[in-house]
Amino acid sequence: MCDECDEGAARLCPDKYDPMVDSRSPRCVAWSKADPLGAEFAEVRVDGDVLTARGVAIGGAPFPYRLDYELETASAFVTSRLLVTARGNGWIRSLDLGRASSGVWEETRTEDGANSLPRRRAPTDLGALTDALDVDLGLSPLLNTPPVLRHGLVRREGSIDFVMAWVSVPDLSVHRSPQRYTFLRIIDGERSLVRFESLADDGFRADITYDADGFVLDYPGIGTRI
Repeated sequence: MCDECDEGAARLCPDKYDPMVDSRSPRCVAWSKADPLGAEFAEVRVDGDVLTARGVAIGGAPFPYRLDYELETASAFVTSRLLVTARGNGWIRSLDLGRASSGVWEETRTEDGANSLPRRRAPTDLGALTDALDVDLGLSPLLNTPPVLRHGLVRREGSIDFVMAWVSVPDLSVHRSPQRYTFLRIIDGERSLVRFESLADDGFRADITYDADGFVLDYPGIGTRI
């Protein structure tokens, strides 16, 4: 799983990442999360239009948990696989979610101590995901990067609608999630503002600040870069 991540694990993240110099080194990014309380750290490599990453997150709600994930994309930053494991007091649950080039999604699940997990997993309707190109991991700022990189939304005007395979945490249920990303403006040479909108009934909206490489700097309500 994620051979590039394994190779990158032997390399140090540079103090100041320069993609022209450090293309074979992982980029380390981290976010703090205020409400619900938590934090996330990820090692990411972007090679052309392919992204691989591994990360760990700590969440505080609805109860304390740890989340470990590995992400692989195919070309054009289209998700090919997400492997995620959540664990807490007396329970552990894993999800291996993959997308074939044909657009078919498949999942494999394991769990132990399920009786200790307060939130039960909802059944997955994989057929509802056939038009989804991306996975979206709940409360993870990293997963807001691939669709923005695919369409160049940190530097180019536009509004794009997506269907995501959204994975809620920590129960790891998979849901169809219609979303919209809209370029708002360039703040300066290093930052851009992109609006995220959920097109589901919740009506969630947030203006996300990205760096010039397409990684989240500030996502109100989700995380702020450390």
